[in-house]
Amino acid sequence: MPGFVESTEIIGPAGVIELAAALPATEVRALAIICHPHPLFGGSMSNKVVTTTERALRELGAATLRFNFRGVGKSAGSFDQGIGESSDLTVVYQHARKFFPEQAFWLAGFSFGSYVATRSANALGANQLISIAPPVESWDFSAIEAPRMPWLVLQGEADEVVSAEAVYRFVERQTPPPALVRFPETSHFFHGKLLELRDALQNYLGTPTAV
Repeated sequence: MPGFVESTEIIGPAGVIELAAALPATEVRALAIICHPHPLFGGSMSNKVVTTTERALRELGAATLRFNFRGVGKSAGSFDQGIGESSDLTVVYQHARKFFPEQAFWLAGFSFGSYVATRSANALGANQLISIAPPVESWDFSAIEAPRMPWLVLQGEADEVVSAEAVYRFVERQTPPPALVRFPETSHFFHGKLLELRDALQNYLGTPTAV
């Protein structure tokens, strides 16, 4: 049923992985997976930036999957510095591809989740990478092979967790540089700006469809 969120569990490298999946109201245009922020600082698939991103992509026709990294919610295991989390993402992707084998693959991540998504994007063959507030000073993005797909970076100018200026410098160093959307007077968690985040995603990716 379109819009209905189905919670389920699959088995990953560290044990159970908790998932939440939803379908669009229209024909499935893409498969989208969204990665959540840092597990040790309260990050989970229920984060508002994650759920806003999920809804925005679903309104564009994507079948969406959110999941809890190891050690979060019902997911087994413990934090693994992005390495095990990338393995979790791979298993979730492989599971989703059984149901949507041909659709374009959109891979999104918020904060720490953007690090996991970026380091996995080429290996998983993503067609679109979306990085929201990527923590380029906290995690070694420079060691990651440059993404070979269209790449969108969204960054708040008043981010109190991630240095906005560091993100802008990082974007400028890429060849070719990702598309960049800057959000004035916007904090790390997009407080009061979630509708603007939704609109930016939908303006970049296409005309939204009704849910």
